[in-house]
Amino acid sequence: MHYGPKPSDISRLKKNKFFQGGSRRRLMISYGLGDAGTGLAATQLGFYLFPFFTGTAGLPAFIAGSLLMVIKVWDAINDPLIGWLSDHTHSRWGPRLPWMIGAAIPLGLSLAAMWWVPEGGIKEKTIYYVFIAIVLMTAYTSVNLPYAALSTELTERTEMRTRLNAARFTGSILAGFTGLVVAAQLLSKGDHGFILMGQVTGSIAALATLISAWGLAPFAKSARRPKKESEPIKLQLKRILRNRTFLKVIALYLLLWCGLQLMQTVSLIYLEQVMYVPRELAKWIGPIPFQISALCGLQVWSFHSNRFGRISALYWGGSLWIIGCLLAMFLHPLAATAASENLIALGTSELLKILLLVSVIIIVGFGASTAYLIPWSLLPDAIDSDPDKPAGLYTAWMVLIQKIGIGLSVQILGLLLSFAGYQSINNCSETLTCLNQPQTAQITIRLCMGLIPAFLVISGMFLMKNWPHRTKVLNKSNS
Repeated sequence: MHYGPKPSDISRLKKNKFFQGGSRRRLMISYGLGDAGTGLAATQLGFYLFPFFTGTAGLPAFIAGSLLMVIKVWDAINDPLIGWLSDHTHSRWGPRLPWMIGAAIPLGLSLAAMWWVPEGGIKEKTIYYVFIAIVLMTAYTSVNLPYAALSTELTERTEMRTRLNAARFTGSILAGFTGLVVAAQLLSKGDHGFILMGQVTGSIAALATLISAWGLAPFAKSARRPKKESEPIKLQLKRILRNRTFLKVIALYLLLWCGLQLMQTVSLIYLEQVMYVPRELAKWIGPIPFQISALCGLQVWSFHSNRFGRISALYWGGSLWIIGCLLAMFLHPLAATAASENLIALGTSELLKILLLVSVIIIVGFGASTAYLIPWSLLPDAIDSDPDKPAGLYTAWMVLIQKIGIGLSVQILGLLLSFAGYQSINNCSETLTCLNQPQTAQITIRLCMGLIPAFLVISGMFLMKNWPHRTKVLNKSNS
């Protein structure tokens, strides 16, 4: 059955029944669910994995940072391979959906296994986590990369692509919010809650991916097909290096996500060991307000992008993000004894400090949501500037370079904390023990929450100052 016109025919594409009424709603909902599983995994790994390694598994900060680097670097290495294989996969539903369907269950199982602490010493634990990380990130890429390529192939209209990416990251952030609520609830039972958290979120990730693939099937069936001919790595590199639009987009993506990843990785440590927020409370007032404000920001910046331009949205959101970073760096901590008390027992001054802290987190989340939306909404412009329009190839290289950069950034975080004298703990259930960090480590954590991310965001905004106005991009894509 034929579901619509060829995407290359823009005038007919605007009349495609799949972009109207109920079919359009199905597309947006299904595409939004596609990033729910991987978004859930990325959010929990980003906020909890480093504290889990250092506070529950008892790994030194340097090894914990190295493991996070291994996760990101392996994730990056398999991107071009899976992107190429995805471009050359043949099925009645197109090249992308078979990968999403086949990797859904492995994604859920490996996500659950990541939160288990094996028996043995540091060596045995490190080997186990490296193995699980390879399985997890292979499944992650097999879902996420083919799915991401669909946003370019489903439509050539800039407005629709922006809305698809808004739906994508809305689903991602909602799933991440669900994962953070589950984590905050289950981890209140102690470190055993990590196992339960992995089981619950692994199941959600697998199910959401399968439902998305079912919903996207008719749209993927009539989407634009990628280039059939194979292309050696050397020619791929020449292709992307010639594409200046792509180089600018990937540089922006790298800068924004390195800043965001750095803040996510260190955020719970910042709350508990620098700001002295009670451990049970930190899981509720940190990641969850960030996720809610990022979700709200995503809707605002999507609307702003379609009305005033994507770069304007980047400037406004980035400015809020920078302000939040700098405020976070200079906030006064709670009294050290507050970490052993519950919220009701805290005095008025301590409650005001918590209120101010939550406000700063909301500002950061609202501004940082541009890191989700803007680079991916600009990527189709870079793909369209290439006559062959190999969406899988460009998506793979964008994610590869970004993940290598993030891997290096978290490795540097581990090194900085190690040099600053950061102390890992085998079991962080005794809160006062966890607070005993030297002043040099606390200053380093503040810099990772404030000055360093702010500098990266400023650099990204400066990089995009000469980007073409939105109307010029639209005219180019419609010519």
